[in-house]
Amino acid sequence: MTIHWCGTGLSAIPGLRRLIEAGYPVTVWNRTVEKARAEVGDLTDDIRTFDIDALGAVLEKGDVIVSMLPGDWHVPLAELAIEKGAHFVSSSYIAPEMRALDDKAREAGVALVNEVGLDPGIDHLMAHALVDDYRASDAFDPENHLSFISYCGGIPKNPNPFRYKFSWSPLGVLKALRSPSRSIRDYAPLDVARPWDAISTYVAPLPTPESFEVYPNRDSIPFMQQYHFEDHWPVKEFVRGTLRLNGWSDAWSDVFREIETLEGPEGEARLKEMSDQFWAENAYDEGEPDRVVLCVGLKAEKDGKAVWHKTYVMDAWGDERGSAMARLVSIPVSLAVEAVLNRAIPAGVHAAPSDPKLVQAWMAEIDKLAQHLQVVDHTA
Repeated sequence: MTIHWCGTGLSAIPGLRRLIEAGYPVTVWNRTVEKARAEVGDLTDDIRTFDIDALGAVLEKGDVIVSMLPGDWHVPLAELAIEKGAHFVSSSYIAPEMRALDDKAREAGVALVNEVGLDPGIDHLMAHALVDDYRASDAFDPENHLSFISYCGGIPKNPNPFRYKFSWSPLGVLKALRSPSRSIRDYAPLDVARPWDAISTYVAPLPTPESFEVYPNRDSIPFMQQYHFEDHWPVKEFVRGTLRLNGWSDAWSDVFREIETLEGPEGEARLKEMSDQFWAENAYDEGEPDRVVLCVGLKAEKDGKAVWHKTYVMDAWGDERGSAMARLVSIPVSLAVEAVLNRAIPAGVHAAPSDPKLVQAWMAEIDKLAQHLQVVDHTA
């Protein structure tokens, strides 16, 4: 059994090092061997140039492929895993093409595990924990009206005028700003063409409450099923979104205006130009601490009054261990690899686990990664 860890970008290293240090047989694959050697060469010399055919030639039944590569590699690597009877793990969202591999994966007896990073990943664990807690409570009533929020953001620990800093190329952030979102507000779907059309204020229940700008992203609605909401529950609000420092929308207002006008190849070229400029002006300096804030909340109301309301809140920042983002993305990935090897996750395509034992065990590990992790009971 070998773990084939593909990709040694900024968000991959702590989890990769954890597995090697724990004594697992790990082969490291990266497009640039020198970069991988700089990150983990002190722990292993089993570092190879990434090539899917070369990987296929050595991949054996029962191995695990970890893809920390760009998203367009995930499905080809998952298909290779199925073909060879190996398992697959990535931190990325489950694309429709990945979902479509579920039957083949079950037939082959292999697990294709995705959405096990920070967001998506830790947010899912928190949501499952809250929904289970609510279901088991005396306040549970299928007729209660529910409000669910999940907001996550990587932000600078030391705020800058731009109210944001970049750990890697800004292009992904800029492209995400052009994406529509779907959520539930006032019991009905809310479709938003651009994030800045739906920015609101959220007060995070940190030890010292702190207010942030938040907006919905992607399509939140399918996650109601993933979080085991029953179809007949009245849902007043359901939103998964992004969290930013206060003042972000003002600092970025010119960016929003320009993005709105960009079209075609010229528009793509201008986006790349903007990305390069932002990277030059607002990248993290060497050793500068980042910060990650994640809040997942569930509220149940009866006759307009909250009868159950808890928020899972996490605050983490870069320290001597490195960036908060890197450890919060990659260490859950390493936990998923261990769960697959321990047969704790069944065959098929899966997101972060809902099994209470795994959720509890993983959150205990995540507690060590964050400077603050707490479930706040607002009705106590």
